[in-house]
Amino acid sequence: MPHPERSRSESLYWPTILAVGLHIIIFGMLFVSFAMTPELPPSRPIVQATLYQLKSQSQAKTQTNQKIAGEAKKTAAKQYEVEQLEQRKVEQQKQAAVAAAKAAEQKKADEARKAEASKAEAAKKAAETKAAEQAKAAEQKKLADIAKKKAADEAAKKKAAEEAQKKKATEDAKKKAAAEAAKKKAAEDAKKKAAAEAAKKKAAEEAKKKAAAEAARKAAEDKKAQALAELLSDDTQRQQAMADTQGDQVAGNYDDLIISLVSQQWRRPPSARNGMSVEVTIQMLPDGTITNASVTRSSGDSAFDSSAVAAVRNVGRIPELQDMDRATFDQLYRQRRMIFKPEDLDL
Repeated sequence: MPHPERSRSESLYWPTILAVGLHIIIFGMLFVSFAMTPELPPSRPIVQATLYQLKSQSQAKTQTNQKIAGEAKKTAAKQYEVEQLEQRKVEQQKQAAVAAAKAAEQKKADEARKAEASKAEAAKKAAETKAAEQAKAAEQKKLADIAKKKAADEAAKKKAAEEAQKKKATEDAKKKAAAEAAKKKAAEDAKKKAAAEAAKKKAAEEAKKKAAAEAARKAAEDKKAQALAELLSDDTQRQQAMADTQGDQVAGNYDDLIISLVSQQWRRPPSARNGMSVEVTIQMLPDGTITNASVTRSSGDSAFDSSAVAAVRNVGRIPELQDMDRATFDQLYRQRRMIFKPEDLDL
């Protein structure tokens, strides 16, 4: 797009040149006209004409007139010289004025040319400055765009690095959590395994201890049963004597009742065999309530012994015993020993 000042100066350039050229032509024509003007003959004194008219006058008067004419001629010559000088002076002034005007016009034209040149130079410099500014602005914009793009690239790289680092941290955390979980599971498994081993070992030890205790208990019961067996004859004889005193029929009836009630509560264990026998001591109250039952002589089979004791305890109470007199009850049934056999308990 052309610069406004340059367009204006270009539009005024040719009119100015034409005006200056026209002035130069006019001043040239004036100068030529002044140079070509013919020189006028010097004016003759008016007195000379008068002298021609007075030819008829006398000689003296003629001499006088000649003298006067000579003076007048001198005067006229001086005046002519003065006029010539004035005319030359005027011509010189005119020429000086023309030269001055021409110089002024030339100076004005030169100044106009200089002003136009200066204006054109200023416009050129302004255009160059504007172009330089535009180039600088474009360069700055380019640099700004490059910096912006670089910043965006840096931001993108930074964001990508942060995302990668975050992803890596998440993966590391997951791996660590998985490792911790695996480690924890392994520890729990090891703990469970150790607990199972300990429980197994404890169960084995308890089973061993139980077997040892059972063996010791059985040995003690066997020993006790053997001791009781040795006393059995004396106890049986004592009970027989008491039964004879109270009556064999009464004791037999209550014993049969107890065996019947126990048989109803007894559950035969798989290990019970005919030929086994267990002696159980039964403790009761006067109203027939059974307070305790314990093995005093084992059959050698703990399951059968336990089944006999449980059957006695499950009877709970024998109401018929409250009809017995207190002395007989205290003597025979407050604590009663009875022998149970599988064949006796079978219904």
